[in-house]
Amino acid sequence: MITLSPDYRPSADEEFMNERQLAYFRQKLLHWRMDLLKEAGETLASLSEGGIHEADLADRATVETDRAFELRTRDRARKLIIKIDMALARIEDGSYGYCEETGEPIALQRLEARPIATLSLEAQERHERHEKIYRDD
Repeated sequence: MITLSPDYRPSADEEFMNERQLAYFRQKLLHWRMDLLKEAGETLASLSEGGIHEADLADRATVETDRAFELRTRDRARKLIIKIDMALARIEDGSYGYCEETGEPIALQRLEARPIATLSLEAQERHERHEKIYRDD
């Protein structure tokens, strides 16, 4: 187990996806996952507090809209947790940080901003251009 200093940031000056970088991204992903699970628990607690007791129809509609929005947000978080788990699995199998399409390293800046990234910036841009061309309008 590697201990990282609080100010450690991966650098292009070191070997790509060395033990320290892997530990850094593992820690980042685990913290992100923990935060999402905590928020989901808070949402569950607030939703299970009971039914809607608003007498006014407009207030009731507002509460229903807020609940629906919160449930959509939680569903997105659930999908994000799945992606985080997949990224953690890639760390374990040694494929983390490498583009699924080209096998090339994903830029550290991209992984810092989006640690669940599976494509390099160039591959992602190609993918998005292809989607834009072939999507159904």
